[in-house]
Amino acid sequence: MDVQREIDTRGLNCPLPILKAKKALAEMLSGELLRVVATDPGSMRDFQAFARQTGNELVEQNSSGDEFIHVLRRR
Repeated sequence: MDVQREIDTRGLNCPLPILKAKKALAEMLSGELLRVVATDPGSMRDFQAFARQTGNELVEQNSSGDEFIHVLRRR
């Protein structure tokens, strides 16, 4: 997957990963991909809700150990 930007939100709890993703997406072009690395287990449902509410596409979500990876496509 050709991701244009990645942000590290490890150690941050809700709502900070969402806020940092929102800021990053605002600086990106339509169609570009953002990968967010988080350690907050609640981020799985938070990013699903964020995508629904903002119209950005949640392309992928997965977890590896205590990390949660979210890939969003800028609307």
